[in-house]
Amino acid sequence: MAGGRASARRRAVLAAVITLILLASASFLLSASTTSSAAAANSPASRLAVVQRHAEDHAAVLAAYTVHARHLSAISASQTDAFLSISSRLSALASRLSVSTVGALEKEIKAQVKRARSLAGGAKEAFDTQSKIQKLSDTVFAVGQQLLRARRAGVLNSRIAAWSTPKSLHCLAMRLLEARLANASAIPNDPPVPPPQLADPSLYHYAIFSDNVLAVSVVVASAARAAAEPSRHVFHVVTAPMYLPAFRVWFARRPPPLGAHVQLLSVTDFPFLNASFSPVIRQVEDGNRDVVLLDYLRFYLSEMFPALRRVVLLEDDVVVQRDLAGLWRVDMGASVNAALHTCFGGFRRYGKYLNFSDPVNENGTLWDPTSVLPVGLVTFYGKTKPLDKSWHVMGLGYNPHIRPEDISGAAVIHFNGNMKPWLDVAFNQYKHLWTKYVDTEMEFLTLCNFGL
Repeated sequence: MAGGRASARRRAVLAAVITLILLASASFLLSASTTSSAAAANSPASRLAVVQRHAEDHAAVLAAYTVHARHLSAISASQTDAFLSISSRLSALASRLSVSTVGALEKEIKAQVKRARSLAGGAKEAFDTQSKIQKLSDTVFAVGQQLLRARRAGVLNSRIAAWSTPKSLHCLAMRLLEARLANASAIPNDPPVPPPQLADPSLYHYAIFSDNVLAVSVVVASAARAAAEPSRHVFHVVTAPMYLPAFRVWFARRPPPLGAHVQLLSVTDFPFLNASFSPVIRQVEDGNRDVVLLDYLRFYLSEMFPALRRVVLLEDDVVVQRDLAGLWRVDMGASVNAALHTCFGGFRRYGKYLNFSDPVNENGTLWDPTSVLPVGLVTFYGKTKPLDKSWHVMGLGYNPHIRPEDISGAAVIHFNGNMKPWLDVAFNQYKHLWTKYVDTEMEFLTLCNFGL
């Protein structure tokens, strides 16, 4: 027992001595480092270690990119070869490094590292989603600015309006028009006497203003399939005169599902829409190319459909996921409009959209004429009924981080933004929510190269 205690004391003394030695050594090293660090940093061995580490690190990075590049298509073969070549060259150079050769090889190593960084930076876009999204956003913004400048310079004809239509959508419209010309007798016009359902105020009526026939077909199909009583839902589609025949061909070949009703109209079907009645028409006729008439028709709903007590406006970039009949049971009180409440923080405030520095006049210089939101804020100020947020989730055309539970719980999901679901730049995580309502058996979609 006593021997054990003596042994323990000896071990404790030995540990204390070792600790003191270590502390003394550390103190010496720390005091010496301040005088020797500059010399050590410039020594061949130190430079060798730094250069060798850089070479090995970049070789490892390029080797990782090589693994990813192998999974790309054949067009990436040249990039793969470049990665393999530079990676193996860096590895070989790193193995040849020594104190005696560091001076000779340092310049070559730096050149190869510079090339490696350039290759890695160029390949980053293929693997970095955020980088790709940012670049696409910048591209879309730049193209939008170019189009805006071109329109203001009078380069484009607003009456043709094909400038803003992606090639596939324009192709689809042209194919539908060709089909109507080839077999005009098989595509009926509207009957002389409209069906009574089109003006029955007891039914559920929607207005859609668009020249995009594919998008409108998705809106109608999704709303009809989500409805508990599809035959009680009526969709009033208003488009530009040049696109009306294309809409007639589409819905003649693909009628709305489950007995829902569609009325196809042109702007010219409303005689009151003239320059003496509408300031918007007056601006269009005066040559204001920034005003898109279809966007402003929402402010004339009561004049366009006087027999109806309530009309729900659907944008052409939405998908309906739940029966919307409940909107006709919302108590409007004294309000004439109902919409989702989004006026939080600095979002959608008057100062963001209205330019109070300009004098008020009827030519629309108080706000940006390319957007209908400012005039909507003014028109319905104090007359809007806030809807529960579960009715509408927006941002699927610009925000990749919307919570899945918010999307699945929404009655309507809105692809507002530049990344529309019918475009190649659409977010992959949202696109299927739209494409599942596309009638892929329509042969014109294949002919026009839609990647659905």
